[in-house]
Amino acid sequence: MLLLVFCLLLVTGAMIVSERMKAGQAIEQAEQLRGDLAEKAREIDDLEAKVTALGSHLSLVDKRMIDDEWRELVLARDTVRKLEKRGIGKDSIDELLKSVEVLQERLLDVRDPEKLRDRVAAMAAADKALPAALEEQKRLKAALAMALDRAAKAEGELAKVPKGRKPHEWPPIITLSEANNNYFRSGSAELTERFASKLKGPIPIQIADNLKNYDADIIEVIGHTDEQPISRPVSNMDEMSTDVVAGKKPISALIPADNSGLGLARAISVANVLRANKALGGVTILPLSAAQLVLPGDTLTRGQAGDVETRRRIEIRIRRRDASPSAAN
Repeated sequence: MLLLVFCLLLVTGAMIVSERMKAGQAIEQAEQLRGDLAEKAREIDDLEAKVTALGSHLSLVDKRMIDDEWRELVLARDTVRKLEKRGIGKDSIDELLKSVEVLQERLLDVRDPEKLRDRVAAMAAADKALPAALEEQKRLKAALAMALDRAAKAEGELAKVPKGRKPHEWPPIITLSEANNNYFRSGSAELTERFASKLKGPIPIQIADNLKNYDADIIEVIGHTDEQPISRPVSNMDEMSTDVVAGKKPISALIPADNSGLGLARAISVANVLRANKALGGVTILPLSAAQLVLPGDTLTRGQAGDVETRRRIEIRIRRRDASPSAAN
């Protein structure tokens, strides 16, 4: 029994010693913390003194700058928070800034969202209309090229006009009417000797001069009649005209049955005489008929019947061959 009591006393004494040691260590740590706190308090006092001293050295301008920078930092923080609420994270801000720069480069005001949205919509509509605008531009360029080509050709033609003559001055028309004693045999295309002599003498020279002065290479011989009817039931103009023009058959072989045929037959008669003249060599001579339709002075008849010498005539006109692609085809 005594041994048990003795053992309990030993254990109790050991526990008391251990607690005392722990209490001593705690007291030492508390003293050390108290010293550290006192040291930190002294450091804080020193910092406050330094801040106070530094603040006394700052000018009013510096203080305002610091306040402005602080407000800008607060504003930037609030802006970032608003962007984050709209789903724009920090990683997307750089892309957003690039988009703003692009809009500013296009002279768009990013400060007004409504105007910016309308402007962007207008630009999108313009982008949709761009293909049609490009097609229209291409068409206008082609039209301009054609116009310039025509202008160049016109300038070339103008350069060919002899000096002293107006560019739009038309060649004179040579009129050979019965009123001036230029007769055919009655009802036929055969020339009288006097008329044939004129066609072999001064008239070809006059025509050749006109061809040279007006740079022409086509002679049109047009036969005109009055409105007296021709009483022939049958015409051989369709069958015989080609051979007479080629000189295979005489002009007397032609038998017209109306004024249209008579005008053409007389034009062929004059054209054949001119074609045989060396002064007109290499020139195309075309026989044509105006029948009874065209009065002297290039006006259409309204039905003036009767024997009218001035209407029974041959007109000789010259022109330049049309060398355009459409004419060639």
